[in-house]
Amino acid sequence: MIAVLQAQLAARRIGRRSFLRLATLLGTSAAAAAAMAGTSASAFAPQVAQRRGGRLTLGGRVHPMSDPHALAWLEPANVVHQVCGTLTRTGFDNITRPHLLSHWRASPDLTTWDLHLRDDVFWRSGRRFLAEDVAWNLRRLLDPAVGSSALGFMGDYMLADGTTPGSVAGTLWDADAVELVDDFHLRLNLKSPQIALPEHLFHFTNVMLDPEEEGRFGVGSNGTGPFTLVEYRVGERALLRACESQCGPAGGRRAQLDELLLLDLGDEAAASAAAMVSGQVDGLMRCDYSVAEILAGRPGLQVHRTRTAATGMLQMKVDQKPFDDPRVRRALRLAIDVEEVTRLSLRGFGEPAEHHMVAPVHPCYAALPAMGHHPAEARALLAEAGYPDGLDLTITCKNWPQWELDSVQAMAAQYAAAGIRCTLEVLPAARFWEVWEKAPLAFVEWAPRPLGFMLLDLTVRSGVPWNTTGFSDPEIDSLLSQVEAEPDIEDRRPLMRRIQKKMQEEGPVVQPSWLSVVTVMAERVGGFRLHPTTLLFAENYFLKA
Repeated sequence: MIAVLQAQLAARRIGRRSFLRLATLLGTSAAAAAAMAGTSASAFAPQVAQRRGGRLTLGGRVHPMSDPHALAWLEPANVVHQVCGTLTRTGFDNITRPHLLSHWRASPDLTTWDLHLRDDVFWRSGRRFLAEDVAWNLRRLLDPAVGSSALGFMGDYMLADGTTPGSVAGTLWDADAVELVDDFHLRLNLKSPQIALPEHLFHFTNVMLDPEEEGRFGVGSNGTGPFTLVEYRVGERALLRACESQCGPAGGRRAQLDELLLLDLGDEAAASAAAMVSGQVDGLMRCDYSVAEILAGRPGLQVHRTRTAATGMLQMKVDQKPFDDPRVRRALRLAIDVEEVTRLSLRGFGEPAEHHMVAPVHPCYAALPAMGHHPAEARALLAEAGYPDGLDLTITCKNWPQWELDSVQAMAAQYAAAGIRCTLEVLPAARFWEVWEKAPLAFVEWAPRPLGFMLLDLTVRSGVPWNTTGFSDPEIDSLLSQVEAEPDIEDRRPLMRRIQKKMQEEGPVVQPSWLSVVTVMAERVGGFRLHPTTLLFAENYFLKA
């Protein structure tokens, strides 16, 4: 297979990034794949600190902390990831590399994956990190009773047919689905082929918790990461202190910082901007676009921006009227002008989407004709579906970040031309995340995924935990399974085209935009890069002298 990829690279059928992604997915080391492609081996190369020590203070939100394997949002994950590591990491270049693993090997049919652990990783308590720890974590993530969104990725090839979120534990498709080979070697035996398993292992819920703590996480929790959590006050602050003991995958190397302090600044953009200007914080975990505009060009501050496959979507519950009719769902897509919504809400920090969840930055993206803005056609579809007088709808959304509310307001204004009258239910973020799964029509932001089928797996595949719309389409499910068994990008693309087209015709979402993520850091903060997910890699950060 590697020889085939090299031939495709030489013939320019695939680019260097696609070659690196596929070669590393199939088990070639990052260094060897980079040498074959003539590029750099690592997107996480450590920076050389100008000064060791000190406290870095970042502003954001400090939300209630739940089971890390069942987290629904990224802010608490940013705390967990400093304490507990993941088996792999998807880099700034969208290529996945080993982290707590040393390497992996996939069988030619992509149904057997041999995961090899580093032998220099220790828990902070001093115990070695072993394959049995990984096996415990994977089995727990795959337990429907835990409620991890990882099931959306991994359930199809790891769980028995018919397993649902309410099933009891012990539903792996085979007793040897997670097989211990030795202390540093774990084998996953899959029910069906899967090309994206290494990417799945980096999903933000898939951290390695200490089995001895039975899934609990909080102040003092054990981990393999560079920090330990010493204080956590919801709505106020989270304090992480660098580990002094040997831990993690760096042979005892500790973080450059002494402490990482996360301050809760609330949802108001003005508070974030004021905290940066006053020096209360050294940076923001993520910021509103208006904050980036206000602070751009201010001496001592730097705006960071990353183009991503993050998005926001208007999600319709298809088991409730009027969204049970695909004509209504299509009408809601045709009634908006995605270019205008993107211009008004993202202020140059994004690009229009096409209502199918696959972004131009994804390697298997298939270009389709734009659906366009056709309010008269939308009105006719509503009449055909039995709504000649239009619709009265309530859209549930968050008040932060501001672009979400701006997007919803822009869509609501455009819907009026198609006879769709909208009331907005605008909630604080904490309250929104309590009800988003229940709202008949909700605007929801989704973090980026490195491959185009991954968000579909999370939100559209039948029966997965984050399929909150109730949408189910056996053809799309089958096509997703075929895509995930196909390593050749060009052979994958026609399958993706069929999925994308069907999503435009019958799917449960209105998707106006793809986002760039932005933040602001003081120039004295070294080693920082803004990851597409906005996850922090604080072991690389330092304070300049």
